[in-house]
Amino acid sequence: MEEIIKKYSNGEVTVVWQPAKCIHSTICYRELPEVFDPNKRPWVNALGATTEKIVAQVRRCPSGALSFFLNSGDEIAEQEPPMQISGEVVPNGPILIHGRLTLKLKNGEEVVKTGTTAFCRCGGSSNPPFCDGTHSTIGFKDE
Repeated sequence: MEEIIKKYSNGEVTVVWQPAKCIHSTICYRELPEVFDPNKRPWVNALGATTEKIVAQVRRCPSGALSFFLNSGDEIAEQEPPMQISGEVVPNGPILIHGRLTLKLKNGEEVVKTGTTAFCRCGGSSNPPFCDGTHSTIGFKDE
């Protein structure tokens, strides 16, 4: 099956959406609804906010389903990840860890994650320990 990749641009920045990676955290449209609105088509309005606001919001995507590039080819310096790690439990969804963390997987491989990382709580992810959005398709509910 061919991977779907959609691109939305405001002339300065292009938002890239890979729906297969989306875990439906709702962070994008809860925090920047003028750009991200799942009830509209297309659901991304890259003209709805400044490039800076769009970039900041896309960086908060816990799954990597949203990414961006500057159309000029310039690079935006990565924000320094916070020294402190924080986490939150998303109702009926994943555990989100914010910050920089090193995770040792069961096969011994170490992966470094920065920004926001989503961990599965429903047990149904096809990419454990990371969330792949399965909680929404299986109807996972908090107890």
